[in-house]
Amino acid sequence: MSDIGISTKAMGKPGATFSPMKVLKGLLPKIDSKAILKNALISLASIVLFVLLWHLGANYLFNIEATAKIEKARTEQGAEAAAQMEACILSGDVSCQPNTLPSPQQVIVAAQNLWADHLSISAKKIAFKAKVATTNADRKAQGLKPIKYTGRPSFIDQILTSIKTVFAGFLLAMFIAIPIGIITGLNENLKTAFNWLIQIFKPVSPVVWLLLVFMIVKTLIRDPELDKSFIIAAISVGLCAMWATLVNTSLGVSSVKTDYMNVAKVLQLSLGKKIFKIIIPSSIPLIFTGLRITVSVAWMVLIAIELLAQSPGLGSFVWEEFQNGANDSNAKIIVAMFVIGIIGFLLDRVMLFVQQSVSFETQ
Repeated sequence: MSDIGISTKAMGKPGATFSPMKVLKGLLPKIDSKAILKNALISLASIVLFVLLWHLGANYLFNIEATAKIEKARTEQGAEAAAQMEACILSGDVSCQPNTLPSPQQVIVAAQNLWADHLSISAKKIAFKAKVATTNADRKAQGLKPIKYTGRPSFIDQILTSIKTVFAGFLLAMFIAIPIGIITGLNENLKTAFNWLIQIFKPVSPVVWLLLVFMIVKTLIRDPELDKSFIIAAISVGLCAMWATLVNTSLGVSSVKTDYMNVAKVLQLSLGKKIFKIIIPSSIPLIFTGLRITVSVAWMVLIAIELLAQSPGLGSFVWEEFQNGANDSNAKIIVAMFVIGIIGFLLDRVMLFVQQSVSFETQ
């Protein structure tokens, strides 16, 4: 008998050996290392190709814009001014650089500057909080509201605001769409009654929803302390994004197998137990498909809604940088674009993970 094997001759398999390592290896999922390496190399190659094409395209557009600036100076001020403009561009002076598509290096520098700016603003907030700590303690004792920091938010602060807004809008969409979807899925007459409403309001633009919500919120909410821009943005996001969840929930409920419903009748389950023990578990795959679409739509429309609602999020950041027109504004907009895309991807992965955790079906 070896150290890791136990003879199994008594089990009718002469010479066979039981190995715990073999059993463990059989229980673990097989990992195709060659396929993983291949996919990693393909992804890396595509990233390198993308960055290379981006770099070449940025240089091409830079040269076009630089030539146009030099020729404009030549036409309006003469050859000497054109020579000075060319020298200024070649020197890298930010005051005369062409304002066009930024290169990957410029975007990296912009991201570093945004992070440094965030650290600076965070330090100012901490210093302000320490400075007014005594005053705020006295104001609290008097029943007064504390003094708050009113400086501009950092890029990270705006990211967190956007995530909070889309989360609030997503919850609103879920709490509206899933109950209505269940009701319409259970009753064909109600489904017909709601169908016209879904077909008309589903394609409505986020801008229109924003204006509608603005009309209602400004009338109902009079408290000046409430953040109306956040409330308007969150409700608008929820109303824009809820339709996929509503439709998929209704479809999932109406598609529950007849055998399951017959079992519920045999067991004489109440309507509540039937919904929570039979209908919802059977409909979870389609419900979560709708929720994943809802999250994606919510994140996409959020930028436009924040821009119009003047909510301090990524939408406002992009618009402010576009209007600013500084030399690094384009690079900051590209940074925001990558952040928006990455967060959208992560939100979808989170929803997929939750779906696989609660669903009896494997994907």
